[in-house]
Amino acid sequence: MLLGQAGEKKVNKMVSQLKLKIMNIIGRLTRDAQISTLPSDKQVVNFSVAVNDSYSNKQGERVEHTEYFNCAYWISTNVAKVLTKGTLVELTGRVSARAWIGGDGEAHAALNFHTSQIKLYGGGKRPQTEAGGISNNSAVPANNGKDDLPF
Repeated sequence: MLLGQAGEKKVNKMVSQLKLKIMNIIGRLTRDAQISTLPSDKQVVNFSVAVNDSYSNKQGERVEHTEYFNCAYWISTNVAKVLTKGTLVELTGRVSARAWIGGDGEAHAALNFHTSQIKLYGGGKRPQTEAGGISNNSAVPANNGKDDLPF
């Protein structure tokens, strides 16, 4: 189904308006982050975030809605290690929208989020160490957790 000239103009206007907006989103990663290398040897971290929303309609029924964002982070690839499926994150950045007609003739749209800041709130799977075990940053003291403190 084609959008038609009026529909395409409306989508293009919405896309141009969204490109200038800075916003925050809070959601959970839908998959582990992946690092991609461009032909120019520049690297980007790509991941997807689901943002849940709910509201009551006119009939008083609760309506749940999930919006998905394809995210890109260009500042450092080190963050990819902790961006795992299920992790709750708060992102700051610019949103843009894409619209296209697929090979099947159907109209498609996607939201892209160009991330400039990431705050982690946890909840995802823990990263694996090189040996394949779970990494654990809380070390047991040499005295097996016993100390001279009376409390």
